[in-house]
Amino acid sequence: MKISNGVNKKFLIGLVAMVAVLIIAVAGYWCYQYYQKTNKVKVTSPNAIEQAGSVAENLSKQASQGVLPEINPQSNPMENAPDTNPMSKTNPFSDIKTNPF
Repeated sequence: MKISNGVNKKFLIGLVAMVAVLIIAVAGYWCYQYYQKTNKVKVTSPNAIEQAGSVAENLSKQASQGVLPEINPQSNPMENAPDTNPMSKTNPFSDIKTNPF
């Protein structure tokens, strides 16, 4: 099919598609450059990081004060638990002497 001035319809569709792809590529590059500039990480001093750590530690202490029980790392509630694993007693060869060679 011919459009005015002898331009082929397939050629016109291809040209419009290439222009659209070019516009999308330019817009994507612009957005990428824009977000690279706006999302830069600000450099903070080590002192500010230490202060933030101490503030977070104080907040966690205040939030859990009187709420959580004291945790003793030496206590193990399962220390005197009974052996309830039925598979530990099923091996008939567990008392056999092994060959040292």
